[in-house]
Amino acid sequence: MRAARYHEAGNPDVLSVTDLERPEPGAGELLVEVRAASVNPVDAKFRAWGVPDGPKTTGSDLAGVVESIGPGVDDYEVGQRVFGTGLHSTRFDGGSFAEYAVVPTDLVAPLPEEVDFETGAAVALVGVTAWRAFVDHAGLEPGETAFVHGGNGGVGHVTVGLADAMGASALATARPEHHDAVAGFGAEAVFDYSREDLIGAVLGRVEGGADVVLDHMPGTYLGTDVELASFGGDIVVIAGGEATFPDVSAARSKELTLHPMSMTNLVDHAEMPDIAPILSRLGRLVADGPLDVAIDRTLPLSEAAEAHRAVLEESIVGKIVVVP
Repeated sequence: MRAARYHEAGNPDVLSVTDLERPEPGAGELLVEVRAASVNPVDAKFRAWGVPDGPKTTGSDLAGVVESIGPGVDDYEVGQRVFGTGLHSTRFDGGSFAEYAVVPTDLVAPLPEEVDFETGAAVALVGVTAWRAFVDHAGLEPGETAFVHGGNGGVGHVTVGLADAMGASALATARPEHHDAVAGFGAEAVFDYSREDLIGAVLGRVEGGADVVLDHMPGTYLGTDVELASFGGDIVVIAGGEATFPDVSAARSKELTLHPMSMTNLVDHAEMPDIAPILSRLGRLVADGPLDVAIDRTLPLSEAAEAHRAVLEESIVGKIVVVP
């Protein structure tokens, strides 16, 4: 089978499509014929860092058809449509940028017939991240307000849509050329992230501040998050990097709760959250219409390096999908 792999850390050009022997599923696993995969910033960062050591097939998300079933699996059948995520974990050598991938059943769910493979692959990681941020960590409720930095990006646009589907009000930032698209995902108001009066503009829109703030650049925006959050609010940080509160007293005075999170624990799989039930709910939200997923472009597997470059260097709307 063909797979896009890297053997060492480096720029996107270290990715190459190579021929590998098709894997076989072990206990509790499925072999999936990959019909679509999507690229995420974590994929490109792992490639740049050379994580894990040694050859690695890139890609976190997939959607496809069950080709064969490992021992102990009785809730899936050959030919069934599925989608999943979590293959960027150091738990796996095989990623999703391949013609076939082995996936544990706790990282997949049935893909509804109403959802095409490209959309299933596109929503998996970002949807689970959005769900865990709002449901598992912040406990967002109907009638509350969520503020999302970067409402046009992979996580951002799904997070805006999820908040709207949950009955909450979503506010977001984006470049001016993306405002209409972000509003289409369900944002009640979209702000240019570079405007000097951003805090005043947002607080003028939502009295008392946002109940939940979602941040993927805490080194830049953590101080802003504190000012935007309501008293007793939640700040969810979904990306790493160095970050400190510019004014700890301001955060204390609002009695804020900070939630640093990752979609999965990438080292110890025993600590990974239960992803399959979240995927099942996301699949129904997409199939039934409350949640839209945008695909910026679809590329062939041979252009995996271009997908890695674009996800970090371009301001895109939604996700980039790769098809074998």
